[in-house]
Formats: sequence, C-alpha cells, structure tokens
Amino acid sequence: MRASLETIRLAPADNGEIAMLCARPQTDARTLLDEATLTPEAGMVGDRWAATRKPDNDGVDQLTLMATRVVATVAGPRERWPLAGDQIYVDMDLSEENLPVGTRLLLGEAEIEITEMPHLGCSKFGARFGNEALRFVCAKELRALRLRGVYARVLRAGRVRVGDRLVKIP
Repeated sequence: MRASLETIRLAPADNGEIAMLCARPQTDARTLLDEATLTPEAGMVGDRWAATRKPDNDGVDQLTLMATRVVATVAGPRERWPLAGDQIYVDMDLSEENLPVGTRLLLGEAEIEITEMPHLGCSKFGARFGNEALRFVCAKELRALRLRGVYARVLRAGRVRVGDRLVKIP
C-alpha cells in the first residue's frame, strides 16, 4: 500500500472530480446515486445523517469525502468502494496542506466547508478491508494526508452529480 503513496500524492490540488456519490439510508446500507441534493439541514438528502445527528452537532460530520486513489488502494474494485462508508468519492488531494480546516469548495451547485473533525478509520473499516488497510489510513506519520478522508458541512444547498468538479473558493 505504501507503494501507492506516490499515486495518491499526484491527485489534483484543485478542480478535482466527483467519481461516486453514495447515500447511507441506514446502517450498512448503501445507495449509489448519479445525482444528489446537499442541504445545510440534511447533509445529503436520503442519507441517515440528519436522523442520527446529535442535537449539539453543528454539522461538522455532515458529509464525508474520501479520495478515489486511496479507496482504490485499500478496497480494490470500484464496486467495493461504498463499503468504506463515505458519501462522496473524489479525485482530489484531501491533505491538510491542500484543504486546511475552513476551506470552502464548490461541488456542482453546492458549497461545502472542510471541518475540524478528524475522519479516522474504525473497526468496520478494518473488518471490510483488513487490518493492514486500517493501519495504512490511520498511520500517524501519514495523518496529514487524510488518507481516511475528511468531514465537511454544507453551506449552500445544491445538486451535485457524478462527474462534477470540486473547485476551491479563494
């Protein structure tokens, strides 16, 4: 997996692409979408986030984005990517250096903001992809690359589609 780090580091810094959209209507259920609506109230419409959020949560974990180059490394074939449990799979550099907390992105018609909540691997991730994969995405020395992905909140509602670009807002 470490051999794939070079490929992962070559991801675009801006103008990335949405490769997959995946709603999670209930625990362990996945629905692949060609198009999704993002809202500040619901996150991804059709996803369970709004139904399970804590009252004091200000949306810091509304959306999860994972880099396609990472998920391909740990999950293998594209049909296994949704097992990671993320909603938006993107070909873009998600590192702290490239997308510091507070960075705003346009995704299709929607605007999102990268939040401070760290997105770390869990036991489900390890069970689905193996302990080596879990150790890889959680490695302390690689943490700044955000291999497990990032959390974001929706600032402006809009539709997003597979193939849409992710563009940093200056």
